[in-house]
Amino acid sequence: YIIKPVFFDSELQGFSCVIAHQTDVGGAVPGSNTTNTTDIYQEGLRIPTLKLYEGDVPSEAIFAILEKNVRVPDKVLGDVRAEIAAANIGERGYLALVGRYGAGTLRRYTDALLDYTEELARQGIKDLPDGTYDFNGHIDADNIDDGPVDIRVSLTIQGDRVMADLEGCSPQVKAGINSPLPFTKAAVYGAVRLILDPNIPNSAGYTRLIDVKAPKASVVNPSHPAPCGARGITGYRVTEVVLGALAQAVPSLVPADGDGGNTIISIGGYDSELRPFAYVDLFCGARGGRPSGDGPEGVTHPAANLSNTPVEIAEVELPVRIEEYGIVPGTGGAGKFRGAHAQMRRVRCLANEATLQLRSDKRKFPPYGLQGGKPGSSSWNILNPGENETVLPTMSVTPMKRDDVILHIMAGGGGWGNPFERDSALVRSDVWNEMLSTDDARREYGVVIDPDTIEVDESASKLLRMKRADTR
Repeated sequence: YIIKPVFFDSELQGFSCVIAHQTDVGGAVPGSNTTNTTDIYQEGLRIPTLKLYEGDVPSEAIFAILEKNVRVPDKVLGDVRAEIAAANIGERGYLALVGRYGAGTLRRYTDALLDYTEELARQGIKDLPDGTYDFNGHIDADNIDDGPVDIRVSLTIQGDRVMADLEGCSPQVKAGINSPLPFTKAAVYGAVRLILDPNIPNSAGYTRLIDVKAPKASVVNPSHPAPCGARGITGYRVTEVVLGALAQAVPSLVPADGDGGNTIISIGGYDSELRPFAYVDLFCGARGGRPSGDGPEGVTHPAANLSNTPVEIAEVELPVRIEEYGIVPGTGGAGKFRGAHAQMRRVRCLANEATLQLRSDKRKFPPYGLQGGKPGSSSWNILNPGENETVLPTMSVTPMKRDDVILHIMAGGGGWGNPFERDSALVRSDVWNEMLSTDDARREYGVVIDPDTIEVDESASKLLRMKRADTR
């Protein structure tokens, strides 16, 4: 977090803030995304809120501490300086508005924007049906004895307010997946925001109407020194259970479940010249089917803002080779609107030795379907796929040597709606594009397609769907 106070005539106006993931902040594994830490002190550098600059003069001591405690200081310090530049741009932009409108007028505008957002959100929440809606989710957490981890919500909509009660979530765990309370709250706020009018401004005004209750010393509100470096996996699950609850209240607004949030593949160590490296790939994504269409492929989780690492950049800068990157046919959950197909990546290690860290999920508990849609496929991590392959847990740390290969297959998105209501032309399109076999089309959707001409037999399909409906 880079935070710059913005002053005008020596009076504090606000803050220009920039947040970014870093390639490495030290800790037990390269990339610092370990899921196997047992307390926060194993997770790398922790810096309290300190002045990075005094006026225009940098604090060389803090920059030196950063440089000596991360594996790839050139990348980390470069990114920190990019954040500083972005914060400066934010300051200049705000001061330009002050110069145009005056500080007092601009403050009235910003206060009014918060109030306006709150009022629009209030009307949107009033339109939701009152009631209490429960939903449960899980994290495989197959790297700890306490797994799987339960994420539960009891969501109450009453008038113009929403209460998310997370009582019943698992206690905090000795693994780096605990979600601090601010992160948990953000996950709830984001889920509710997804079903409100998209024209409502994105400001803190709407969060005034949402209350979050999370038990202390739980995986969604941990106590010190709980590790939390890979907290995203839990935050994603909080968003998903809130959406699952909202699907009961407003089924026409909520999509089916997706891949569970980006997988993190980290491969790090030292290259042939003993230079440290860290390949950290935030690999996403496969969304669930939506009330208005199929789940999109290659789109990050709704609680995130990420993208995959381009193959060319990874191979030029790091001792890895991306040998396969694609979509896995037949993995999207069947539905009137199917889930997105899973993605896969096959990465070869070109260093003599390295450490592999995986943060993935949704093997035991694949993405759920909604409104009659079927679940998506499960995720997989396979080391050296083939005759002597090793299936790795969803979360794990393991050594790699030169020419070892990790194959990761994401979970496929869940389906939305009755698969027998899917337009036969959409089923044919998937078969034509080799995303679905003719056997899958018949079995999952009741659509009969000639394997030679790839044409739909509408009469046979109608009869098959009628027979299948009678047996449901």
